[in-house]
Amino acid sequence: MSSFLFQNGAVINGAGDPVQTCSVLVEKDRITELGPQADARAMQLPGVQRLDLSGKTLMPGLIDAHCHLSFDDASSNPEIFFQRRNALSAITALYNARKLLRAGVTGMLDPDSVFENMVDVRDALEAGLMQGPRIACGCYALITGVGGTAGGLIRDAGVTGYYKVVNGRDEIVAEVRRQVKVGADWIKVHVSGIAPRYAHLGEQCSWLQDELDLICHVAHDLGVPVMGHCRGDVANRRAALAGVDLIFHATGMSADTTGLLIERKIPVCPAMTFQANMIDFGADLGTDPALVKLFEREIIDSAENMQRLHRAGVPLLCGSEAGFSMVPYGHWHYREMEVFMKYFGMSALQAIQCATQSGAIALRMAGQTGEIAAGMKADLLVVGGDPSLDIGLLGRSQAIEGVWVDGKPMDLSPPLPRRPIRGWSLPSMGKRLTNPHVLDA
Repeated sequence: MSSFLFQNGAVINGAGDPVQTCSVLVEKDRITELGPQADARAMQLPGVQRLDLSGKTLMPGLIDAHCHLSFDDASSNPEIFFQRRNALSAITALYNARKLLRAGVTGMLDPDSVFENMVDVRDALEAGLMQGPRIACGCYALITGVGGTAGGLIRDAGVTGYYKVVNGRDEIVAEVRRQVKVGADWIKVHVSGIAPRYAHLGEQCSWLQDELDLICHVAHDLGVPVMGHCRGDVANRRAALAGVDLIFHATGMSADTTGLLIERKIPVCPAMTFQANMIDFGADLGTDPALVKLFEREIIDSAENMQRLHRAGVPLLCGSEAGFSMVPYGHWHYREMEVFMKYFGMSALQAIQCATQSGAIALRMAGQTGEIAAGMKADLLVVGGDPSLDIGLLGRSQAIEGVWVDGKPMDLSPPLPRRPIRGWSLPSMGKRLTNPHVLDA
């Protein structure tokens, strides 16, 4: 491996500290020195590559804590559940990983995937078969017979898409152990879900407290953390009491439940980029106005709780939920920082901290990456300009001028052009066609 000395650039360290100008030395896969010590040590090393970053910023690479790399920008759950094939999904996920690198993403958490093939994608990237970000992943998301967020599409037992139904103590224990054996970095639980008949109630907790307790007990006994998809007060409270290690969304919480998350310092990944895009662009895309209003209320109603969590020192992580057509790969991985600034009152540097240092929690690498400091993994991003003054720079591909993962420079050339995969997506007949001559249409 080569050594790199970054000089003359602004440095955002990812820990929320003010921007400074200093040298940063990378040796092999680690940051070893900063400031004058970096310059002095570089003089002693043969073959150091010196990079002049005048007018540019060096910062930790972004960590997307909620990204579905195998979904391939699907426009509906039926596509994911019924149109995908295992090997092709894994190959496509590797292709999509290149898009994340070009967006400055050096690490990501994939909570659940079709055929749990992100385990294989992760291992392929770790082995150097392709270039991509660091990946931590779950296997199938655990749900009860009530289902997840896809209603009647989900079978009453077994696997549907990225879901696995478990009923009763024996099935819970067996599935958690199986996922650990397969190689899951996290166990994912869909704590809340929607039954179609009761959709007007919103997502409801579909697990008993002792079931969630059991999942956490078995997983933790094997050294594997648990993450929960939680909307609604009951789901969030039961998940927190059970001891989950990361909560996605965390919307609809009461003040008491928010206090419980604060007491237990449970990290939260709101993953509201999908909703923010729906609010800002849904009208142009023909989205039902009622749905746009629903998503807007979810963000606004959660703002006070998120602010309270942040003030109390609870880590908030940035997640794009990329993998759907509303949040395609490579476009929106920076967007959650805008949400945090607009709705949660964060500064740019605080939002960047959520997308870097705090994001390392999702990789199970807290204190090892996500920060520019001696001893940290060299997962780095060079940006043309200063994102602390304009966070939108991180959403412009031309501003992403260099990406390093594990001290290795990544290839940022565009991926090969691709054509649609036959049978991969559901065809659309377009809008409903009415006959203007029929009076009761």
